[in-house]
Amino acid sequence: MNINLSIGARVRKSPFFESTCKYGLKAASVYNHMYMPTSYGNPAAEYERLINGVAMWDVAVQRQVALRGADAFKLARILTPRNIADLEIGSGKYIPMCDFNGVIINDPVLLQIEKEEIWLSIADSDILLWASAIAGMSQFDVKVFEPDVSPLAVQGPKAKHVITDLFGSWINDLKYFDFQNTELRGIPLIVARSGWSKEGGYELYLRDGSKADELWALVASAGARYKIGPGTPNYIARLEGGLISYGADTDDHTNPFELGLDKFIDLNQDIDFIGKSALQEIKRRGVNRRFVGLIIEGEPFEKTNEHRWDVLLNGEYVGYSSACAYSPRLRSNIGVGLISTAAIEAPDGMVVVADYGADALRLYEMFMGPLEQSKPWSMAGVSGVRNFLDRV
Repeated sequence: MNINLSIGARVRKSPFFESTCKYGLKAASVYNHMYMPTSYGNPAAEYERLINGVAMWDVAVQRQVALRGADAFKLARILTPRNIADLEIGSGKYIPMCDFNGVIINDPVLLQIEKEEIWLSIADSDILLWASAIAGMSQFDVKVFEPDVSPLAVQGPKAKHVITDLFGSWINDLKYFDFQNTELRGIPLIVARSGWSKEGGYELYLRDGSKADELWALVASAGARYKIGPGTPNYIARLEGGLISYGADTDDHTNPFELGLDKFIDLNQDIDFIGKSALQEIKRRGVNRRFVGLIIEGEPFEKTNEHRWDVLLNGEYVGYSSACAYSPRLRSNIGVGLISTAAIEAPDGMVVVADYGADALRLYEMFMGPLEQSKPWSMAGVSGVRNFLDRV
């Protein structure tokens, strides 16, 4: 289904909005109350740039929630079940966030900007309101606000060349999720080695929205020799990489253990973080569904699914597929979903109910890991995945 998205004052534009339009933006969605680019009209070329070249993405929708003050770190620690006690200035961490029932409500990247300032680069939910409420209830000495910060992502195997040309060889020393406060021709920004892709890349956190068009032009110029082009967080590549999309893959009951995020949960911390007792009980009881990858048989999908597809086993509902697409690299229809553990253990006869009928499917564990994977895909790696899937 194709519909026009009206542009108005209620939904906020990114500072890069005019540049994206100039570069041929054709479609957008709404994410964090902002317009999020989703297509420049040539999905095959956008996928190819990310996989084998370099792409630039307007990801200002990753709005920042700043925690500033003497209790900023104290607030950050109770907002997540991940142990961040060893966090240092200039480093970041992926952190799941849960409510008091242990349900995941966001999965931002946390950045330690200064001793008394932390940013949360959030997924699609109102964490500014949540953090403000928790800070107020706890009577913390902290200001919670949204700073003038807009990320621009440079992703793909050639992203390193573009960023090195712009900033110098020091960027090669950045570890994954580490960042450096710097400037580019007077434009204040942070360079972080991060991004929502397994192909590797960087994010430029622009700290002055009035400089957005200037920064876009500088990146485009530096990337011209590497055939950089515009793109968006890629639907197919994220499925190939096993990346979790909060809100798309999760529902109102999803906990981090179901998503395979166990290594980001430390239940032995000496602090009473939000959801601790609930997560302890979930851990003790065990989960009854898990986030898995799907191989869906049949003809190649011509488009992605617009809503969740039910997954049935012998006619009984056992879960859903949240995202599906045809993978050119794996030469298969693939997807992800939350499936009951009982069905995972005996999956023969499982089908996904697509818009046009039912297709048989096979399951595989997201063994590449959902996050903190800095190593890009190689064709050898794809072949290995293909061989693994054939054995399942």
